[in-house]
Amino acid sequence: MGCGVSPANFTLFWPPPKFQTIHPCPSIVRIQCSSSRSEPPLTSDKLDNNVPMTGGAYDFHGATISLAQKLLPSPKKVIIVRHGLSSWNQESRVQGSSDLSILTETGKHQAEVCRKALANMYFDKCYSSPISRAKSFAEILWQGREEPLIFLDSLKEAHLFYLEGMKNVDARQKYPKEFTTWREDPSNFSVNGVYPIRKLWETAKEAWKEILLTPGKNILVVTHKSILRAMICTALGLEPERFRAMDINNGGLCVFKFNKQGEAMLQSMNMMATCTAITFTVTKTLLI
Repeated sequence: MGCGVSPANFTLFWPPPKFQTIHPCPSIVRIQCSSSRSEPPLTSDKLDNNVPMTGGAYDFHGATISLAQKLLPSPKKVIIVRHGLSSWNQESRVQGSSDLSILTETGKHQAEVCRKALANMYFDKCYSSPISRAKSFAEILWQGREEPLIFLDSLKEAHLFYLEGMKNVDARQKYPKEFTTWREDPSNFSVNGVYPIRKLWETAKEAWKEILLTPGKNILVVTHKSILRAMICTALGLEPERFRAMDINNGGLCVFKFNKQGEAMLQSMNMMATCTAITFTVTKTLLI
């Protein structure tokens, strides 16, 4: 089996990436950055045919609100990765903030493939949730780097109270009203007056501020699906009602670009490092 990198779901940039079959496929998986494209960089103000651009992806100043609420020393690239397959993922249990779910062998393999995919990329820092399944993934992903891992409580998963640890089918039977609300209207799911998803929005904003105010231009983050959804939504100005508007697979990578004002552009979502015969070429403007 060859190794390469392929996207899952979709990416948010144009023109679409070019796929190239490599024979033989190199033994090391990499995200390759192309510097030979004829298209101008995203910061250009005109296309090749001298037609002025109308903004959008080419100029995102003012497209979102500042997550840092102050001027940054420099623009930043932030890559966020959801941890690999965990034991409770495999058993279809509600995980939440529980530390009892551990990274499976499959999850460890996903971390190793992702590590190889990012091997040639420089990161100033790596932040991770301290919860076991994310921590284990981050330790594999960050192996061989000089800087120490930094664990942030603001990257922890949402606390889901009595649902945590229950198989989804059992939770649906035992708590039909609450489970249905959690699945179908999560922003209104509450326990004793606490709304976990609404609270997660505040936690996500706190995480962003900690990450963006860190010195350096390239930051790697490892976390969980719900908090990652909240981070994507808060970066794009979406409210908690849009919590289920996106999905991130185990091991999925999301790429954000921030200008000096702390405003975000989501450049790619849910990219997957996988063992295939195809190498996914990511543009120079995406990952450098």
